[in-house]
Amino acid sequence: MKCPYCRENDNKVIDSRLSKDGDAIRRRRECIACERRFTTYEYIEDIPIMIIKKDKRRELFNRDKVRAGLLKACEKREISMNEIEAFTSELERDLRESEAKEIPSTIIGEKMMAMLHKLDKVAYVRFASVYRDFKDVTDFENELKTLK
Repeated sequence: MKCPYCRENDNKVIDSRLSKDGDAIRRRRECIACERRFTTYEYIEDIPIMIIKKDKRRELFNRDKVRAGLLKACEKREISMNEIEAFTSELERDLRESEAKEIPSTIIGEKMMAMLHKLDKVAYVRFASVYRDFKDVTDFENELKTLK
């Protein structure tokens, strides 16, 4: 870390603590050469999650899209916002922890369907109808048979 005053590389950390919002580490440093003090902030590197869509396009993961899909499927059902938010956070954490740099959208869709299957069967069928692109009532009937 170069001193902002004299541009020397040699400095020492005097104090370290979390920033006010808890998203960074605030470090007070002192330059060995000029003895002036300065502050640095250390952040976690936010590695973007790339999603490979069905048509092979790539786009950044957007947790708002996941939440919106869940909200639509769970509309007028007895599923709390806390449950939806908890799942969205869990999904994003799983994706960040995976070693893959690019993740097919089908993995996200299947995880969402698995969660909805456990949580609420009606929400599951609603989501499945869009995700699996049901064409007619027969598709719904077939999905309902698998639920029974």
